[in-house]
Order: sequence, then C-alpha cells, then structure tokens
Amino acid sequence: MLDKTYAPEAVEDKHYRQWEEAGFFKPGGRPDAKPFTIVIPPPNVTGSLHMGHALNNTLQDVLCRYKRMQGFDVLWQPGTDHAGIATQMVVERKLAAEGSEGRREMGRERFVEKVWEWKAESGGVILNQLRRLGASCDWSRERFTMDEGLSHAVRKVFVELHAQGLIYKDKRLVNWDPAFETAISDLEVQQVEQDGKMWSIRYPVEGEEGVFLTVATTRPETMLGDTGVAVHPEDERYAHLVGKHCILPLVGRRIPIVADAYADPEQGTGAVKMTPAHDFNDFEVGRRHDLEMINILTVDAKINENAPETYRGLDRFEARKRVLADLEAEGFLAGEEAIRHSVPYGDRGGVPIEPYLTDQWYVNAGELAKAAIASVEEGRTKFVPENWTRTYYDWMYNIQPWCISRQLWWGHRIPAWCGPDGKTFVAMTEAEAQAAAAAHYGEAVDLTQDEDVLDTWFSSALWPFSTLGWPQQTPELARHYPTDVLVTGFDIIFFWVARMMMMGDHFMEEEPFHTVYVHALVRDEKGQKMSKSKGNVIDPLDLMDKFGADSLRFTLTALAAAGRDIKLSEERVEGYRNFMTKLWNAARFCEMNDCRLDPSFDPRRASQTLNRWILGELGRTREAVTAALESYRFNDAAGAVYQFVWRTFCDWYLEFAKPLFAGDDADAAAEARATAAFVLERTLRLMHPVAPFITAELWDHLKGADGAGADPLMRARWPEADEAPVDAAADREIGWVVRLISAVRSVRAEMNVPPGAKVQLVAVGMGEEAKGWLARHDALIGRLARIEGVDHADEPPKGSAQLVLDEATLAIPLADVIDLAAERKRLEKEIAKLDGEIAKIEKKLGNESFLAKAPEAVVAENRERLADEQAQRAKLAQALERLARAG
Repeated sequence: MLDKTYAPEAVEDKHYRQWEEAGFFKPGGRPDAKPFTIVIPPPNVTGSLHMGHALNNTLQDVLCRYKRMQGFDVLWQPGTDHAGIATQMVVERKLAAEGSEGRREMGRERFVEKVWEWKAESGGVILNQLRRLGASCDWSRERFTMDEGLSHAVRKVFVELHAQGLIYKDKRLVNWDPAFETAISDLEVQQVEQDGKMWSIRYPVEGEEGVFLTVATTRPETMLGDTGVAVHPEDERYAHLVGKHCILPLVGRRIPIVADAYADPEQGTGAVKMTPAHDFNDFEVGRRHDLEMINILTVDAKINENAPETYRGLDRFEARKRVLADLEAEGFLAGEEAIRHSVPYGDRGGVPIEPYLTDQWYVNAGELAKAAIASVEEGRTKFVPENWTRTYYDWMYNIQPWCISRQLWWGHRIPAWCGPDGKTFVAMTEAEAQAAAAAHYGEAVDLTQDEDVLDTWFSSALWPFSTLGWPQQTPELARHYPTDVLVTGFDIIFFWVARMMMMGDHFMEEEPFHTVYVHALVRDEKGQKMSKSKGNVIDPLDLMDKFGADSLRFTLTALAAAGRDIKLSEERVEGYRNFMTKLWNAARFCEMNDCRLDPSFDPRRASQTLNRWILGELGRTREAVTAALESYRFNDAAGAVYQFVWRTFCDWYLEFAKPLFAGDDADAAAEARATAAFVLERTLRLMHPVAPFITAELWDHLKGADGAGADPLMRARWPEADEAPVDAAADREIGWVVRLISAVRSVRAEMNVPPGAKVQLVAVGMGEEAKGWLARHDALIGRLARIEGVDHADEPPKGSAQLVLDEATLAIPLADVIDLAAERKRLEKEIAKLDGEIAKIEKKLGNESFLAKAPEAVVAENRERLADEQAQRAKLAQALERLARAG
C-alpha cells in the first residue's frame, strides 16, 4: 500500500543504489543494439554541484534514460578534470591554513604529491552530488584527466602534433595572471566594470620644436615600454609626421611614428601610443611595422630592468603614480578624464591581468580548425539551437594560435627537454629524449625538462576518445566513437567544443559527435546571473533536500526552452513538487479503487467511450514526448507529460471514471480499472527520463499489485507507437464534455458566482449529436460544472451570461444568483485599476533613457508584467461584455 504522502528521502537513495549495484548504468548488456554515447563535460575535481551542473547533467540523464528505454546500448562516460590553476590554488590555501610549508619551500615534487593526496581525500565530491541528482553514468568507467591512460594520450598528441609542425614555441602576448605568475586562457579572464581615469600625455616630436603628439591611456605605467606612435594613413593632420620619431617622455627613447589603420581618426586625438609587449592590438601593429617589443614587467607585475632605474622594483600601480607625478612635473601630462571601463581580472587570482610578452608553447589552431569548420559546414555535426553555428564560425574563422603552456606545477608536464645549448627534444619519455639528444650531440648530455604544464583544455580536448582508451584500439573505442550528443553551455563552445572537434577530426579522422546541444544559463527569478556577491545563488543541493531530486529535475527540464535563459526560483521547484504529489495521489487513488494491471487487457479493444478517449490521449502524449525528445525540445517533453498527468488523466479521466468504478456494471468497472492501471503504467514510462525516482517507486508498487513482479522501470521499453490509437468518435464526444465543463467553470469564475451555487443551463441551437452527448453525461456535467439542470430554448433568457460551444449558444441565468449591477461595478473598478498599472509600465518602457540604463533583467521583468496585466485586463473585459449581454 502506498504511503499517504510521497517522501523523496525515503526512496531516492534506495533506488539509486539498486540501479548502480545491478549494473543498469553499464553498456554491453545489449551487444546487438545500436550504441548511444554521451561524454560528460568533466567537472573540475575541486567543484561542487551548482545550478549549471544540475541543468547540464539533468538533460544528459534525460537523453540517456530515454535511449536505454528505446533499446539502445547506452554509455554515459563520466569523469573529472584536473583543473590546473583551480586545484593548485585550493591546495596552496589548504597548506597555508595548516601552517605548512608553502609550495616554493617544499619544491615541485613534494607539492605535486600533496595535490594527489588532496585529490584522494577530497576530490570528486561533485560526482557523489551527481549521483544524488540521479545521473545514470557508468561510474565503473570514471576517468580523470591526469590518470595514467589519459596522461599517455596527452603526451602522444603533443609529440605527434610537434612532429607535424603543429605545436611550436613562440614569443607572443598572453593573458598573464600576476597572482599565480602564469598565462591563463581567455575563459579565465573576467571583465569587471570599474571607475577609472583616462590620462592624456604629450609626446614631443623629434626635430619639431613645440610640436607634440597627444596620446591617451588608462595604464600610463606601460608608456615605459612604448616603441612607437600610430596614426591613420589617411589622417591628413599627421601625414607629414609619418616616418619621423617622437622622444618618449621620462625614458628618452626615439620611437617611430607609423601609419596604421588601427588608429581611429575619430577617437581622441587620432594618435595611439604603441606598447607591443603589453597590449594585444599594439602587438599586432608592432608586428606589421617591426616595432621593438620591450617587456617592462616581472612575472609578479613589478617594473623590471628594461625601464629607467627610478621605476625598477615598483609594483605596477605604485609605478603608475610615480609616472604620472613625473609626467606632470616635466609638463608632459595634458589632462585626465574620469571614465567607466572594463578591467580584465583573473578569475582565480583576483587581480587585474596583464598582456605579457613571453615564450610559450602554441598549437597551430588555424590549421586544425579547417577540418573542424568543414565538419559543421558539410552537416556532419550540427548545433541545436542552430544559431550557435554562427558563433562557432565567427570564432573558428578568426582563430588565433592556441597558447597551451601554463606556469604551474599541477598538470600534464610538457614532454620537452632542453639540451646544454638550448635545443629542445620532444619525446614520450625522458629516455627517448635522452636517446635523441645523444644522437644529436654524439654523446650523453644532461637534459632539463620544461617546467611548464599544459593548459587544462588541452587534455579536455581529447576527452571523447581518450576516455575510451585511445591511443589503444580498444573495443570501447570501436563501439562508442564517435559519440552522439554533446550537452554543454554556450560559454565553452570555443574553449572546449571547438577544440574537441579539431582533435577528433585530426586524430580519429571523424567528428567526436553529430549534435551539440547548447543549453542556456540558469538565472535567478528576476533574470539576473547568479553570483555570491549579489547573494542570489540558489543551491541545487538545498532544493533537492527540500523538494526532492525529481522536482528539481522536472523544473529544469520544463524550463529548458531552446535559446531562452531559465529564470529559477524556489517557488517554481515547489510547484513541480506539487506535481509529484499530484501523480502520487493519482496512483494512490488507482490503488484504492483496485486498479490493477490486467495482462489480458488490450487497449485496442476497449469498449467504453471514456476509456477509448483516455487511451487516445495517452497515444497523443506518447507521440508528443517522443518527438520533443528526438528534437531536443526538453521543455516540450516535460510540458506534454505535465499536461497529460495533471489535466487529462487526473482532472478529467479519473473524475469521469468515478461513476464507472462505483457503478453496477461489472464489465464496465473492470475495463475502467484495467484502463486506469494501463494508462498509469505507460505514464510512468513516459515520465521516467525526467523524474526517475518517483516513477520507479510507483512502478514497483503497481507491478507488485498483481503479484507477478517485473523488471525495474529503468529496464522497461519506451511505449510503442499506435498501441493506444486515437478513436475519433470518442475523442469528439469526451472532448466536447470537457470543453463544456471548462467553459461553464470559466464563466462562473469570471462572474464571481459562489462555488456552492448551482445554476441552470439553457442551450440554444444545440445539434442532435450534442444533445445525445449531453443526455449521456448529464450527471457528470451536473456534478463537475455545478449545474442543476439543462433546458433547451429558442432564445437565451434575459439576465444570463452566454458562451458559444460549437453550433450551440449556452446561457447561464445569473439574475437570481449574483447582483449584476454590483458585479458590473466591481469589474469596471478592477479594469480601471489595471488600466492605470498598464499606462505606468507602458510609459516606463517607452522611455529611451530607462531602456538604455536599466539592467536587461529589469526591462524584461517590466515587459512580463505588462503582458500579465494586459492578459488580466482582457479577461475582465470579456466578463464585463458577458454582463452587458446579460443585462
């Protein structure tokens, strides 16, 4: 017997353990079946489940459970990313909190040992949290980007790409984090809006007494590394100066004046200072004009020996103050202006990053991108929604060399060794490097391994095939590569998706997946991005504790409309918890009414109109859910199940079936019970991918009711097409009854008719078929619409509210039920109040200043409010119109 209320905490862990222990998450049980494979976007080993993870992994699990039920041999490959900079930071902080030696004091080898110790003790917490969510990964195949097999794959890829000339060392600008003293990727850079200043500086032109070029900068300390001034080639103001030189203030260096289209004549004075070693745009201009590249910063952002002695050793911001003071003292400071601008910060180090000229290892991404672009252009890989294809192309067509080296200790150490003269030997092992060096030098020499490690994204780029055993040609690799679908967020299309495409095309000669489903962001209920600083972070673990995993999963799935960010609130999750309760109560109602599965029940042979109708509705829902999942319309799949369970099955069918359950016709009662049980059983199958726990619990109870037992729901097949066909006659008849009851209820609510008041219904112009339906279902209609009788007439009576149902006009006499004049006054007052609110919001949204300055979330919220208020006004206006006709 089912408990009175559903208690998620009592069933979730029980079912998950049963599934995992029984091996239901593992592929291989269906060797003749078609494989279906998803690789999990590996969360950081330092991570804890956040709402983005919850959405991403819920959608993956929905697909995996659905495909298993369709008979596919499913592999959902799990694992974690070593997360170089994040993990190193966590361990360094831990050591500091313990009062232990710091990283540099203990040395590289001991520090890396400490990281592995931390990983063994605390890493992978997020994987247990994913289990809590219901993720049906094959945990027996869990991988880590630094495990032995994946590390071997990383070395092999590096060595092969280097041998092919696609990995090389170069001196270029990188994003430099002075806090961690390492290069970082663009993804690890956050643009922070700040108040700042723009300073204008006069650069004297050599040989032109009293002539200056005025340049502007937000980082005046970088002028110490200036090696040129650029003006636009068509800027007539400066044409006569091109080819001449300025004398750099405070430094005295002669720097050329060059003509380059990068300089914008409309921006400031049209002259731009060039610091090629500390600005990405200046670097490109410097390359075009062969400008000297002078790095003036140390790795910790202090002024180095390349600047005048007076500034050496100063922190960059202290140097800024000194430079400004000296410029002013010498008459070179032309002015300053307060501005609001974006300053790039390292997301881990928490300090402004510096464009920094340094030797790093690079991948020739432009060459590798060619095949990855063709994969999408030629339709072998598609993006859903399709608009992300354009984003992919924008990035890939303009791709830059990929900096893959990091100045960290935790990560895949670069397999390159230097000889005594600086020659580099790239090899799989130190022994191979030694052999190559001995052959080169004619004797054994001491080699030093490169200190740097690889960018975390380098190993992640191999994830779809390295996790399957590559470079060994394993059975798993043969069966599960290429994978099928990648589910990911839009923010890593370039950093991860594109790089997997490049590596997959290059090493496997085939795309790693045929579909990339890009989900949106999960925001707070006002549409704002969640952040700790705003205090609006919603913890998925808290929501699961409060409402259960299924409620959270269903909420996220139901809101996952393609291309639309999710606005999440606790109230939404509570609403779907109520849906779980509705399903539970429906199952209890069926159980109490002895609705058991009948092995002999054939839905195609149901005789009762009501049963044929619900079976047809079930068939429609099966088609809608299937079509939605096949096209990654997750919200439509959840919406179709929701509407069927709550509205069609619970609100209509079970209500309509009550007289059959309690009636004297034993055959009709038996068929109704068998139908209810059959529909409930198929509904549990349809709901299982989204809400696995509650459906599994109800399945066990339902299947146990006839004593036959059965396989767990997770092993059940997806409902077959056409097993519950639509019966057109039943569909029209019961559909008409539903519409009649709904219309009467709507009018009653609009007219403020007391819930307990029974009303008369007058039908005008009703056809013979509808009259027959009315006669057959009169008791049902009377009970559910609160009607005490139906009369047929030629004209609607005076003082009645009217509605149209197909060919008939239905009138509800109200003069003796409500005060028509008072109701009219109430409606007019409500409409006037709404008109005031609508006018206020329309005025706000018509204000260009508001639209320009207000946060996007606030504008969206006002538009939503306007739509809600207008919809409510239309509803009240319709009610007032009914009253006018009645009066």
